[in-house]
Amino acid sequence: MSNKIITVDKLAKRYLVGHNTQTNSYQSLRETLVKHGRGLVRKTLDMARGRQIIQGDEVEEFWALKNVSFEVERGEVLGIIGRNGAGKSTLLKVLSRITELTEGRIELNGRVASLLEVGTGFHPELSGRENIFLNGAILGMKRSEIEAKFDEIVDFAEVEKFLDTPVKRYSSGMYVRLAFAVAAHLEPDILIIDEVLAVGDVVFQKKCLGKMKSVAKSGRTALFVSHNMQTVTGLTDRAILLDAGRVVANGPPTEVVEQYLSNQAVGDAVYEQTYDQDSNQPQITRVEVCTSNPNNLHQFGKPMTVAIEVTTPDKVSNSAISFQIMTSSHQPVVHVLNLDSEVPMLRTPGLHRLVCTFPSLRLYPGHYYLRFHFGASEPRRVFDGLDEVCPFEVTQLEELRDFYWYPDNGIYVEEVEWNSESK
Repeated sequence: MSNKIITVDKLAKRYLVGHNTQTNSYQSLRETLVKHGRGLVRKTLDMARGRQIIQGDEVEEFWALKNVSFEVERGEVLGIIGRNGAGKSTLLKVLSRITELTEGRIELNGRVASLLEVGTGFHPELSGRENIFLNGAILGMKRSEIEAKFDEIVDFAEVEKFLDTPVKRYSSGMYVRLAFAVAAHLEPDILIIDEVLAVGDVVFQKKCLGKMKSVAKSGRTALFVSHNMQTVTGLTDRAILLDAGRVVANGPPTEVVEQYLSNQAVGDAVYEQTYDQDSNQPQITRVEVCTSNPNNLHQFGKPMTVAIEVTTPDKVSNSAISFQIMTSSHQPVVHVLNLDSEVPMLRTPGLHRLVCTFPSLRLYPGHYYLRFHFGASEPRRVFDGLDEVCPFEVTQLEELRDFYWYPDNGIYVEEVEWNSESK
C-alpha cells in the first residue's frame, strides 16, 4: 500500500481578469451603446456556457498556479511559504476543493479538514454552544465526536461564561479563539491550515503553536501556510517555496527557508562615500556589515562583523567611534563604543580600517540598521555621523525555545549560565 496521502501532479489554476480600457471620459452615445452591447453579449455567452462572468471590456488570463507538482507522505507536516501573491492560499483552496482547478490532478487519500478563514461557518445569531456544533458539522465532525471534544474545545477557547451568548456579541478575540478551538480539535487524516498562527493576541498565538505541535507529533498529515519562518522550521518536516505560482524549492525546511530569505534583500549592507578633500576633517568613508548569510540575512546566535573605514588628513588624538544597532521602529538596542585608549586608531594620517566582531549576536528576529557617531574627547569634538545605514535582518532558522520568538519577551536574548541546588 502506498504511503502517499497527497499527490499533486501538474496543477494549474487560471483566473480571468477584466480591465476597462476606455480612458476618455467623453464618449458618443453610439460608442457607449456598442461598448455595453459587446459586454452584454460576452457575459450572456459566458453565463450560458457556465463560465466566470468578467467585468470590463478586455479579459486577461492570470495563472495563480502553474505546473505545481509534489507529494506528501502519511503523517508528514508540510510548510508552504512564499511572498504575498505567490499562490499559497490558492493552492490550499484548490486542495480543500473550495476552488476548482484548471489543469492537472490531485489525489487525496483521507478525510480532509480545512481552516482557511477562521470563523467560516459561524452564525452571528446563534450562541457559542450552538456554533460549536454547527461549525463542527460543517468541518466534518459527527455529533458524537463534537460532544466528546466539547469540554476540551471550550476550555481551549476560554469562553465558558459566554457559551449561551450569541457570537455577534463576542469580541474579535473571543470569536477567533472559539473558531480555532473547534477546527484544531478535529482528528482528520489531512489538516489544511492557512496562517492561523497569525490571529489573536500573543498569548493565544503561543497556545495555537502548542496545539499545532501536538498535531504534528500525533502523526496526522498537515499542510500549512505561514509567514513566520521560525514556525515553519520548528513545526514542519519539509517545506515548499512558491514563487509566481510555481514550486521553486522543495526540501528540508531550513534549506528552503534560507533560500526564501536570501531572496528578500532588505537593502545595501555596504555604505560608501567619497572623502571630501575640502572638509579637512576625518570622515567615515565606508561601513560594511558581514552577516552569516547572503543578502544581509543573519542567523540568530552566529558571529557578525561590522567593518568601518575612516579617512583622516591628520592624526587624531583621543579619537572615539561608536554605533548603535537600531530596530526598524527606530529604537536603539545595542550600543558599541571604542576609544583610542582601548584600541589605538587614527594615530597617523590616511585610511584606517576598524573591525568590530559580535561573537554571538543574539538579537530577536527582525529588521535592524546602524547609526554611527564619530568624534574625539579632550578636547571634545564631533567629526561625522551616519544614520539608517547597512540594514540587515536577523532570523531564527533552528528552533531553540518557544518563548524566545515572541516580540513581547524582549529584543535581545542574553546568554547566561544557570546553577541549581536543593537545600
